[in-house]
Amino acid sequence: MSNDGILYIVATPIGHLGDLSQRAIEVLGVVDRVAAEDTRRSGLLLQHLGITKPFTALHDHNERERAPQLVERLLAGERIALVSDAGTPLVSDPGFSLVRAAQEAGIRVVPVPGPSAVMAALSAAGIPTDRFCFEGFLPAKAGARRERLAALVEEARTLVFFEAPHRMAETLAEMVALFGEQREAALARELTKTHETIRRLPLGELAAWVAADGEQQLGEAVLLVRGAAPAATDTLAAEVRRTASILAESLPVKEAAALAARICGAKKNLIYRYLTADRA
Repeated sequence: MSNDGILYIVATPIGHLGDLSQRAIEVLGVVDRVAAEDTRRSGLLLQHLGITKPFTALHDHNERERAPQLVERLLAGERIALVSDAGTPLVSDPGFSLVRAAQEAGIRVVPVPGPSAVMAALSAAGIPTDRFCFEGFLPAKAGARRERLAALVEEARTLVFFEAPHRMAETLAEMVALFGEQREAALARELTKTHETIRRLPLGELAAWVAADGEQQLGEAVLLVRGAAPAATDTLAAEVRRTASILAESLPVKEAAALAARICGAKKNLIYRYLTADRA
């Protein structure tokens, strides 16, 4: 590195101030500047810690403009801490452009890990965590939201979403329509705060509970949906099975499955399993 400037990516509490790590406190105490999504909110945190630092606002609307300015400070030797309103920066929060620009300028980027709403929800929801897919916030417009959810119906990994309180009931209703009433899901709301709620139910029951209880439509929330179960071979349409069987009479199974998938628009792996099971 050609300078002593360091960009620290500092995770801050998502609710409970006791979750701020000792290392994070030490870093915030020694940096020259704090880049914050909301300087007022981060200012209250530093005030609580008895730390006074100059702030630079860095949010979705000014990041491209501010990132080069902050990189110049880093190149001049400043140590800067990037924080978001809550949790780990860059996880559905600003900071990506700054981190990329700093790396490209040869500046050391140091993570200071800590609180994360995604990890907290996964750890306590009781839904499989070995493989998961973080989708962030769904689109605000209903049509785009349904389109995004429809594309995830067959996703086998646990799905993790952030959702705005005023859209919670509507989003859950759309999930029921697309994923089915029995798909397991969980709502993790107001994590680490006084009114923390974590509840796991079949989607239909979860949607009904949230719709009937206005309190569950308040505050910050994480929605988790269990991944789709592996599709059974008998879910293939009869015409797909017929086409695949005919092709397999004169082609190797893999080639027959690939060609049938192209002809019928079905999934190649399902056709392959059908053909190999048929020969078992």
